[in-house]
Amino acid sequence: MPLHPPAPEPAGAGELIVLVNEAGEPIGTAPKLASHHRDTPLHLAFSSYIFDRHGRFLLTQRAHTKKTWPGTWTNSCCGHPGPGEAIEDAVRRRLASELNLQVRELVPLLPHFRYWAELDGVVENEICPVFGAVTDAEPEPNPDEVAQIRWVEWADVVGGTLDVPLSPWCLLQLEQLAEVPALKTLL
Repeated sequence: MPLHPPAPEPAGAGELIVLVNEAGEPIGTAPKLASHHRDTPLHLAFSSYIFDRHGRFLLTQRAHTKKTWPGTWTNSCCGHPGPGEAIEDAVRRRLASELNLQVRELVPLLPHFRYWAELDGVVENEICPVFGAVTDAEPEPNPDEVAQIRWVEWADVVGGTLDVPLSPWCLLQLEQLAEVPALKTLL
């Protein structure tokens, strides 16, 4: 039975993000959709990199209806923990919701990653821990979240030989992931 929960109002309409200070400490909450604009406050998010048992990486294209970076190719899954939600639980929740995937173990890859990026007047301003995981399952993308998926060779991703441009956060993460020994446990 698919893990996709029933679609909420417009995706993320009632969802809250966790606002954080420069030290990454929670200082409040705000509505997700209303908070992503030219002056997006610093908030908590996450990124994940999913691999199959052959070491291939799951590349995803964001749905064309997304407010931030619609149609952009990026890492496997991104999202925001809710107030009081452990970040690992949020990663698992979004993997299930966006890709109908469950993973056994989440491996912290870049626990202190932070970035700022802008596209068409919408800013991302996030403290965004990065996790990796391996799955044996084939993803079933939720079309409200993911337009397309591709399993690609990791060497093509880090070598910059993909035929699609990647999100700014993914490019910044890739620069740092080259130095992370834990990544080798996923390949």
